[in-house]
Amino acid sequence: MSQQPFSTLSLHSDLLSNLESLGYHEMTEIQAQSLPTILAGQDIIAQGKTGSGKTAAFGLGLLNKLDVKRFRIQALILCPTRELADQVGKEIRRLARSIHNIKVLTLCGGMPFGPQIGSLEHGAHIIVGTPGRIEDHLRKGTLVLDDVETLVLDEADRMLDMGFQDAIDNIIEQAPRDRQTLLFSATFPDQIESIAGRILIKPVSVKVDSTHDNSSITQYFYKVSNNEDRMIALRLLLLQYQPESALVFCNTKREVQEVNDELANRGFSAIALHGDLEQKDRDQALIRFANKSATILVATDVAARGLDIDNLSAVFNFHIAHDQEVHVHRIGRTGRAGNKGLAFSFYNHKDANRIIALEDYLDRTISEDALPREDVLDKTPIQSTMITLRIEGGKKQKIRPGDIVGALTSDNALTFEQIGKIQVSPNWAYVAVARNSIKVAFKKLSEGKLKGRKFRVMVVRG
Repeated sequence: MSQQPFSTLSLHSDLLSNLESLGYHEMTEIQAQSLPTILAGQDIIAQGKTGSGKTAAFGLGLLNKLDVKRFRIQALILCPTRELADQVGKEIRRLARSIHNIKVLTLCGGMPFGPQIGSLEHGAHIIVGTPGRIEDHLRKGTLVLDDVETLVLDEADRMLDMGFQDAIDNIIEQAPRDRQTLLFSATFPDQIESIAGRILIKPVSVKVDSTHDNSSITQYFYKVSNNEDRMIALRLLLLQYQPESALVFCNTKREVQEVNDELANRGFSAIALHGDLEQKDRDQALIRFANKSATILVATDVAARGLDIDNLSAVFNFHIAHDQEVHVHRIGRTGRAGNKGLAFSFYNHKDANRIIALEDYLDRTISEDALPREDVLDKTPIQSTMITLRIEGGKKQKIRPGDIVGALTSDNALTFEQIGKIQVSPNWAYVAVARNSIKVAFKKLSEGKLKGRKFRVMVVRG
């Protein structure tokens, strides 16, 4: 781990003071390796696992050379999913808090086109978006990239996995040739090498070790015969360990839905996340999992990119990942920030070559672990500690988190400890409340008033 302070870099003083206020004192490994190159204006191709601090690496680089007085789009950041784009946009805004009048716009699919056009008409300095929606705006002439000085491809491997190759090519064609390009990817398949060769100029390569310390993540491997055995093994382990939050990785969207449905039918608090869901359902799934209103999230690798979940207890690989780096990326979701994590993987005789490759990659021998006894299936699945309420009003109605907390705690109806995460968007808000206080919370919000008026309230269930 890097012990280098940010103050050793040639960053503007206002950025350094803001980093200090955010508690960012020392650089992570990927920041220490990439930031000097980025600040020098060179292209970079960087590899690092989730949570490595790459957003701050490219974010500080583009903010350091941004001319806020020049109201033009100077940086474009491409992300594979709306969730990751939103996360990146928020982090850029945090890093830019000390820069007055800076405008960061997020442009993603699944959102109305009209308001985005209106925002673009008012100008921006930095655009964060998904390739499909960025390409749509370029086609309609509502977005012009003539002044872009920095182009960032974040999670480039997943953008290619999702079929964005043509869109990325079209976007790059409309960006100035004289620019800095920063490519970040968790894995490096041949496609990445190919695109890097075409769009980067004499790039500096940075690779941060993707393997995890065995002291923080304990890995178990179970040999199974078929998917029915996999399902039984998954239930046994969920009932034996009873993780507060677990992420189950599947290789296909169909498998995600099948596994989720089976778990839900067995009484588990599970929700599915895959590309076929409507945007509203995707948002609600992520919100419910993040605020502990669901204990299990079943997802594909693509859908799970950009998840920002604290204290994830366990990760399950329903099938062994196709790629060793993907396996490490998956299990790296647990055991973070000094916490202990558990990773469980299921395999069969067809996976022999993948197991051998994984042994080489992890530098360890993989042996078959023993599953819990069958009578564990008689246990009752744990339920989520929280339940989510949706309020049909948000920022446009001037609702703030404090208003929701005030309504719930008035007359001592709920304590602060019974209120979980609150998320307020332009036209709606979500609040997590303790399971044992849901009736009181629902009555308070549905019969009471926020900002002097009543709003429709509903319980969000799977």
